[in-house]
Amino acid sequence: MKTIDELLAEGVAGKRVFVRADLNVPLDGTTITDDGRIRAVRPTVSALAAAGARVVVASHLGRPKGAPDPAFSLAPAAARLGELLGSEVAFATDTVGESARAAVAALTDGQVAVIENLRFNAGETSKDDAERGAFADQLAELADLYVGDGFGAVHRKHASVVDLPARLPHAAGGLIATEVGVLKKLTEDVARPYAVVLGGAKVSDKLGVIDHLLEKADRILIGGGMAYTFLKAQGHEVGISLLQEDQVPAVQGYLKRAEELGVEFVLPVDVLVAHEFPDLKTKAPAHPTTVAADAIPADQEGLDIGPATRELYAAKLADAATVFWNGPMGVFEHPDYAEGTKAVAQALADSPAFSVVGGGDSAAAVRILGFDENAFGHISTGGGASLEYLEGKTLPGLAALED
Repeated sequence: MKTIDELLAEGVAGKRVFVRADLNVPLDGTTITDDGRIRAVRPTVSALAAAGARVVVASHLGRPKGAPDPAFSLAPAAARLGELLGSEVAFATDTVGESARAAVAALTDGQVAVIENLRFNAGETSKDDAERGAFADQLAELADLYVGDGFGAVHRKHASVVDLPARLPHAAGGLIATEVGVLKKLTEDVARPYAVVLGGAKVSDKLGVIDHLLEKADRILIGGGMAYTFLKAQGHEVGISLLQEDQVPAVQGYLKRAEELGVEFVLPVDVLVAHEFPDLKTKAPAHPTTVAADAIPADQEGLDIGPATRELYAAKLADAATVFWNGPMGVFEHPDYAEGTKAVAQALADSPAFSVVGGGDSAAAVRILGFDENAFGHISTGGGASLEYLEGKTLPGLAALED
């Protein structure tokens, strides 16, 4: 896999370089609430521009239906990228149309343009090879070289991720090189004890990685909405908590297998419960109560791990040499249910372990809750991509960058 350093050494001055970034940032209207992904790709864009390239940045944002949708415009991300670069960034209001062609044609050496959301074109995500290929052909007309640096999308077989690098000389950007290097530390010659913290809403999203990590981890800590499927698998009442009933047999199998392998599964011993889900817009007080994990009332919902569990999880992480964390411990967006996620983040920040925050909501939580990013070994930009890598899957976007 050619690196961006090799590409820069060959010379990019005057060349149009298509950078497939991941600018899929959370928005509140047109306000970016977490610019971490934009900051992560800035070094690659900056290095190319400094070397005299004419940089064309492209990304997806959200899940539009293959047609323009103002709610998913990349305009706010383009403006923020310009602020971070300290220079004007042109913005094209389409992907391969008149605006994109004009914006790219107007670039001079060292200038940067962002084209509109790639998913505004149905060809980007099409399952039809010919349709994806046709869109990739149009994108290829905008560039001479391709740099893949959107780690959060490398697990997707999309036109700009897989088909476009097949049409242009290509290299991996600095962010992808960093992400892959970090993930290798979690899969090859891992420093032990190796602890994994998994949270988030659905256990089904994590089954593959649990299956793979049972062969590698020393202990696995479970929180978030997925914890209630584990508690149900142990025979406990979970009330109206988030539950994937169809996954209970699989979870029971993992618990049994973990015991046979000597892998410690750590589940909540207490939880915060309430009669209804909190209002995340007004942040009105929710008045939760704390109950034992095996005593959740039938008419209430678990929404965060409790204080005893926070202490337990901090203790289980204290002696770890390597930690991978993916998924919040509760509804961290509401202050009444943020303490569990905050406790895990604090335990990692206090630990000398090599800690990896696995993208998505976990990365957002770390920033929203006010933690210094430098307190962690690495904060990934791609939650789904990280999980699939740890499952042992071949990621199509990485394979496309191989020589």
